[in-house]
Amino acid sequence: MEIIVDRFIADEDTTVSRVLIDGKFECFGLEDEYREEKVAGETRIPAGTYKIKLRTEGGYHGKYKRRFAEIHKGMLHIQDVPGFTYILIHCGNTDEDTAGCLLVGSQAITEPGDMKVLSSAVAYKRFYPKVIQAATAEELTITYIDNDR
Repeated sequence: MEIIVDRFIADEDTTVSRVLIDGKFECFGLEDEYREEKVAGETRIPAGTYKIKLRTEGGYHGKYKRRFAEIHKGMLHIQDVPGFTYILIHCGNTDEDTAGCLLVGSQAITEPGDMKVLSSAVAYKRFYPKVIQAATAEELTITYIDNDR
């Protein structure tokens, strides 16, 4: 199974994308901006394909285990990103809510200087159950495509 993150617009702080599961649109995504040189907590990960595994420890795992008790089995953890650690897929609305992670949302605002995703928890509750079985089986990948530059 493959998640595709099609980055289609960015400003100096934020990148917005379409998120697809096996080629079908699922939701919008939000990340930090593109930078040639990484700045900790302020840079999106490089375009490419990465494996996703489950992370069953750490603060987000504990919080999501309570918040999404009916579906949560572990955080979706993007693996082997050069120069980055603990890159997750989670809820949030603005670039202030991410440190390189992918946020999901049901709607997107693409006004430069005010980009955000909305209804993030709703999108997460729809998205997560569709990919968790593949993540558990370690058969889930994510491909980031830069169509915003």
